[in-house]
Amino acid sequence: MRLFIAVNVWLYRLSDGRVMGRMGAAPILLLTTTGRKSARKRTVPLLYLEDHGAYVIVASLAGAPKHPAWFLNLEMNSRVEVQVRGRRYSANARRASPEEKVLLWPRLVSIYPAYEDYQARTARDIPVVIVTPENQGQ
Repeated sequence: MRLFIAVNVWLYRLSDGRVMGRMGAAPILLLTTTGRKSARKRTVPLLYLEDHGAYVIVASLAGAPKHPAWFLNLEMNSRVEVQVRGRRYSANARRASPEEKVLLWPRLVSIYPAYEDYQARTARDIPVVIVTPENQGQ
């Protein structure tokens, strides 16, 4: 899996998201967090929904019983980097409130229906994360 992610990130960066920039109807961004234990930069490709200048992502880990490492990392350090196609931004990430999630979840499921299956597969509440770029001009 790590090799697949590394190749995906490499192709995305090399092509500014023209390759590996979509999965069906859902666009993909690259999220870089700081490892909570290692302090190393970690980058993962994630599906996203654009919402009023912010990027909404889902910490599903395909319905696994635990949160993905990138989500645990951003809980420790909310400063992240996001790349959307050829644009890179410094950003802040936060977990959506329950009220925000209620509004965002149907829109997320509309671009990637498997999210519903993932939520049904796990007892944990799958977090929705809102990533807000600090500077749109980078």
